[in-house]
Amino acid sequence: QVQLVESGGGTVQAGGSLRLSCAASGSVGSINAMGWYRQAPEKERELVADINSVGTNMKYADYVKGRFTISRDNAKHELYLQMNNLKPEDTAVYYCLASVITSITWGQGTQVTVVS
Repeated sequence: QVQLVESGGGTVQAGGSLRLSCAASGSVGSINAMGWYRQAPEKERELVADINSVGTNMKYADYVKGRFTISRDNAKHELYLQMNNLKPEDTAVYYCLASVITSITWGQGTQVTVVS
């Protein structure tokens, strides 16, 4: 089994930056692709960005392109999301996801609040 723990959320002014981290533990050798999702109040969970197993192929939602950067450090078993030029509409709970063979594992989420 894989466990994921997110950190780095908080409250920031519009235009500011945050860096989210996701630490994986357990059967980390079985992790393939990873990603970040977010869920705002009364909205469905949506993909923010994902990255392949070796960190060479990244995909972003249109609304974060040019502002967010996803990366991973497989030696440390960590996933990151650098978020720049944050907007109030980025306010949400951000979740880390790991694809593990035939299943997926979610973290517990970290709150990001952007105030204008």
